[in-house]
Amino acid sequence: MEDRDHKKIGPELELFYIDPVVGKGLPMYLPKGTIIKRELEKFVIEEETKRGYLHVETPDLAKLELYEKSGHYPHYKDSMYAPIEIDDERFMLRPMTCPHHFQLFLSRPHSYREAPMRIAELSQLYRYEQSGELMGLIRTRSFCLADAHIICTSEEQAMEEITGALDLIEYANSVFGLKLGVDYRYRLSLGDRSNTEKYYKNDAAWEKGEELLREVMQKRGCEFEEAKDEAAFYGPKIDVQMKNVNGKEDTAFTVQYDFCMPDRFDLTYIGEDGKAKRAFVVHRSSIGSLGRTMAFLIEKYAGAFPTWLSPVQAKVIPIADTHQPFAKEVLQSLKDAGIRAEMDESSETLGKKIREAKTHKVPYLLVIGDQEVASSTATLEGREGKIGALSVADIVEKLTTEIKNRA
Repeated sequence: MEDRDHKKIGPELELFYIDPVVGKGLPMYLPKGTIIKRELEKFVIEEETKRGYLHVETPDLAKLELYEKSGHYPHYKDSMYAPIEIDDERFMLRPMTCPHHFQLFLSRPHSYREAPMRIAELSQLYRYEQSGELMGLIRTRSFCLADAHIICTSEEQAMEEITGALDLIEYANSVFGLKLGVDYRYRLSLGDRSNTEKYYKNDAAWEKGEELLREVMQKRGCEFEEAKDEAAFYGPKIDVQMKNVNGKEDTAFTVQYDFCMPDRFDLTYIGEDGKAKRAFVVHRSSIGSLGRTMAFLIEKYAGAFPTWLSPVQAKVIPIADTHQPFAKEVLQSLKDAGIRAEMDESSETLGKKIREAKTHKVPYLLVIGDQEVASSTATLEGREGKIGALSVADIVEKLTTEIKNRA
């Protein structure tokens, strides 16, 4: 499966590379890879906004006391970078976003009418993964997570939000062309009551939380596995598991029920009776780490992305130098329509130009020769084969519709 391995395809297609001088597990996104990352960002912000999420931006680091307050520092200390000491204070590069979001929630009182309050962020996170665990874009030490924390007024509302988060995950996967039971599966990740070092001690809350998530999954009617000792320290979670081409499975997306942080941060809302009530919290990631998701998609499509995700969506290929003036007009029409297009200005043969474009997995080729110049058309070829001579306007309409619909 080497021909689908993202660690091989990514650098070949000039998507990303890992520079030993910059450091292990710190991927560098090249211009084409950055286009894909930005498209994923646009997609998730657009879709989450439709579903009532409020996007925020918080710092990449915080004072150590924030992670002591949350409990992450003792529980995740080995996975965090060492404190940075400045002005007699200690700061940490953040390994997760939840403490920032909880402090943001605490910046003012909130009414029950605001709930559920869905706080979302595309957040840059930093975790000290062991060298032996690092792998391409799947296991890194720096990554951007499509993260969110939902503040709820009741267990019932929290379960509704978990269901909604799973609906969003399944919708996003359908847009990516991923199928439940084929490309991904569900895992209900449980805690271990006896492991008080790893998990927050509250047996009754664990029992209730795990049973609530089990009921959510049973109501969905899809298969899921239960796995002990895979939960977060503050509560059970539903994980979406995917395998890479080497057969190793990783968690792609996750939804968690949290009965710990509302107490640690004293998260409350003002109820109908005017009194402060304890909030309930759901953590969720809609499309996970953008780098990890990109890795799975590179392997899913062997680098031949759907048009909306392709770094170059169309290649204009003039057969000879005499066809270049009209080809440049066609190129500009594509660019004016927002289509990511390039033109092959080399003096190579037509066959070589086409092979070169296909090697770089460009979804559409526009070939221009004497006939096309005379009729102000271009011969369009897609991945399924030759489509035929079309007007430039028709080609623009076809491609923009496909891109807009993320087909």
